Amino acid sequence: MIPRNLASALKSRAARYPVVTVTGPRQSGKTTLCRESFPEKPYSNLERPDTREFALSDPAGYLSQFPEGAVLDEIQRVPELLSWIQVRVDEHNMAGEFILTGSHQFELNRRISQSLAGRTALLNLLPLSIAELHAYGAPSGINRLLHAGGYPRIHADHLDPAVALGDYFATYVERDLQELIHLRHIREFELFVRLAAGRTGQLLNLHSLAGDAGVSSQTARTWISLLEASFIVFLLPPWFANIGKRLTRSPKLYFCDVGLASWLLGIREESHLDVHPLKGQLFENLVVLEIMKQYLNQGKHPQLHFYRDSSGLETDLLFEEQDGIVLTEIKSGRTVSGEAFSLLHKTREILGERVKKMNLVYGGTEHQHRSDIEVRGYLEASGIVK
Repeated sequence: MIPRNLASALKSRAARYPVVTVTGPRQSGKTTLCRESFPEKPYSNLERPDTREFALSDPAGYLSQFPEGAVLDEIQRVPELLSWIQVRVDEHNMAGEFILTGSHQFELNRRISQSLAGRTALLNLLPLSIAELHAYGAPSGINRLLHAGGYPRIHADHLDPAVALGDYFATYVERDLQELIHLRHIREFELFVRLAAGRTGQLLNLHSLAGDAGVSSQTARTWISLLEASFIVFLLPPWFANIGKRLTRSPKLYFCDVGLASWLLGIREESHLDVHPLKGQLFENLVVLEIMKQYLNQGKHPQLHFYRDSSGLETDLLFEEQDGIVLTEIKSGRTVSGEAFSLLHKTREILGERVKKMNLVYGGTEHQHRSDIEVRGYLEASGIVK
């Protein structure tokens, strides 16, 4: 197993809550993490048809197999169990009784809020971070990271990313989507996702995306929601404040695994990235993900934004800490450019004294302490988060 940084938060929450729920994409390592973290607990996979049928037809009997609790995998397959688990944990009042995993966030979160509110900690596990891969000793050059992404099996089993990610996407369309909806227009959907990958790091324009994919704006909105629900994409919201400027209201589109975005763009070899026109956007996706993962792996829920006003001035990441706003600009070049510093300074002039820190993450590896900007190589991007 590749060591996961979420393990500490997972064990800590299990010591305080009767239930811990770990959500994230399929194959992100949820099952392995939970089983390795709680080896003494029995394990039950609700993907198995016989197990699922037992849990559906006789939930009380199914749970009675686990008098001391268990790791229950893919709980969204039998969401009715959550009400029975609520009764169990209220009776037992035991910390860490059940560890649940799930791969469809919207429906699962709704069910949990109904049945296990106040009884479960919620954690998210995304694919491997740069920090985890680097600590494991996996190759961590930029092209490798953009090409292979972070799904653990690709790195642990030395799989060809082009083959593994192709299989992943085919399985997602053929199985996961059929669980969420009865998708009739599969070819149109696949085109839609590939077009979305081409807009990585850009403002989400559903009307434009729908037009290029040949579907209605309502269909495009539904499909983006499906991609969010199944941890294929996430939307980074813009920052709002009363600063006397007109600020954009459209979110930016990113993928939860940059390797999958690369595969959808037709990138089959690392060398293809040397001349690919979207390498900069993919690199931005990689760094935004890294910072998000650092929050999630600490058991925190990130409040990340970007800044963009009507004049076109943009800063890639903005988040608030106790001592003020942190600005981060992301550039894929292997050398530091003065333009990036200028953009950060202009945003700070607008936001004023609330800005306490500024960072530049770039495609090199040298760490520089400037007078007012911390310059970090991409391998150190997670260090921006306390």
